[in-house]
Amino acid sequence: MSAPARAPVSSPLVSTAWLADHLGRRNVRVVDGSWHMPQLNRDARAEFTEAHIPGAVFFDIDAIADRGSPLPHMLPRAPEFAREVGSLGIGARDRVIVYDSRGVVSAARVWWTFRAFGHDAVAVLDGGFPRWRAEGRPIESGTPAPTPRRFVARLRRRLVRDLASMRLNLTTRRAQVLDARSRGRFLGTEPEPRPSLRAGHIPGSLNLPYDELYQKDGTLLPSDALRRKFEASGLDLERPVVTSCGSGVTASVLALGLYVLGRPGVAVYDGSWTEWGGRADTPVER
Repeated sequence: MSAPARAPVSSPLVSTAWLADHLGRRNVRVVDGSWHMPQLNRDARAEFTEAHIPGAVFFDIDAIADRGSPLPHMLPRAPEFAREVGSLGIGARDRVIVYDSRGVVSAARVWWTFRAFGHDAVAVLDGGFPRWRAEGRPIESGTPAPTPRRFVARLRRRLVRDLASMRLNLTTRRAQVLDARSRGRFLGTEPEPRPSLRAGHIPGSLNLPYDELYQKDGTLLPSDALRRKFEASGLDLERPVVTSCGSGVTASVLALGLYVLGRPGVAVYDGSWTEWGGRADTPVER
């Protein structure tokens, strides 16, 4: 099998200094993509109202989603995404900068979502809101009322995997599957946060917990250190990759890290373990 094409890529990350210099520019839109697991009892929208980067809007990954699916925050249809994003005051030619309240976690999911719908002018704030606040940069409170703009969305199916394609991959082994969950969850030795799910992982998949990609200050590791982490997981960086996790959020952190290494074509399994581990007809390995 030939190696996948390597298109030149710009960095998917911006620094807090860069954002401070570009804040308020007409074509730069700042998005708070914070999200928390339900059992944490944290209200990301309320936290945004209390404090956010000036000019930011809130992207609710549970609302800008396929609400008819029993699975959490699955991708919506392209017209729905375009309408929701346009209502946030984001236009088709805007540069979108996404952050979250943990550093680089759910912001990566929002970054991947924009790319999945054809918008490449998107980057993640490295270190997120914690780094922004730690540096004493300005914040504001309240609920913004952006002027709606026209946004265009078209799904790039190559960046998304569904249940059928993941089943097929068990036979073809065309793509490597890299799981972002903790080692205990991957091995089935610690409980899933969603109690209805079986323990274990997709047969043949590899494991790299997403939180191993960070430095102590919450920013992503330098590219050489990222490469070592991915290679230590057993991943062949020359072959296709699909990332997975609990519900498609932290899988996007792995996709972000691989993008930094020049791999923009990495796909995310949208349903992830909530879908695979929640069924009785999918094989599980422990």
